[in-house]
Amino acid sequence: MKILVYLLAPWILLSGSNVAAMCNSLLDFEAQKLRSSETINFCDKYKSKVVLVVNTASHCGYTPQFKGLESLYQKYKKDGLEIVGFPSNDFNQEASTEKKTADMCYINYGVTFLMLSPSSVRGNGANALFKNLTAHTGDSPGWNFNKYLIDRDGKAVRHYSAGVQPMGSELERDIVNALGI
Repeated sequence: MKILVYLLAPWILLSGSNVAAMCNSLLDFEAQKLRSSETINFCDKYKSKVVLVVNTASHCGYTPQFKGLESLYQKYKKDGLEIVGFPSNDFNQEASTEKKTADMCYINYGVTFLMLSPSSVRGNGANALFKNLTAHTGDSPGWNFNKYLIDRDGKAVRHYSAGVQPMGSELERDIVNALGI
């Protein structure tokens, strides 16, 4: 039995590093869910998914886009679309507490896609995912509700400005293409 353990141990270590190596560096990110102690590992959760990343704010003229984002999520989640909201106060329009942010998303707009704890999305203080998205697309969020599409291979496809509506736009068309439907 000891011999079998010694023979398997290097394989187990090697297979673990291969799993880690399979994650694209863009998705090598962890963040805490909104109003939760649960941490989300993007490599684990979003491997082989099309992901739409959105910087959000509770008190912005674009906040009603939550409805369109939820419609988009409901329409395409069975095909592999995931949406992740990143509340941010970078533009001084986020609620003062996580509870108020959560209430705005979940109660006022019925959001069911993943929302994360507030973090910075631009400049030196930006979280690692937004730093990488900015580096890959060349576009930093210029306002709330900027959107970034990531394909099934974990590569940034495109950046969309705040004014691009979730439904019936080039964003939806690009999601359909990325999903291959």
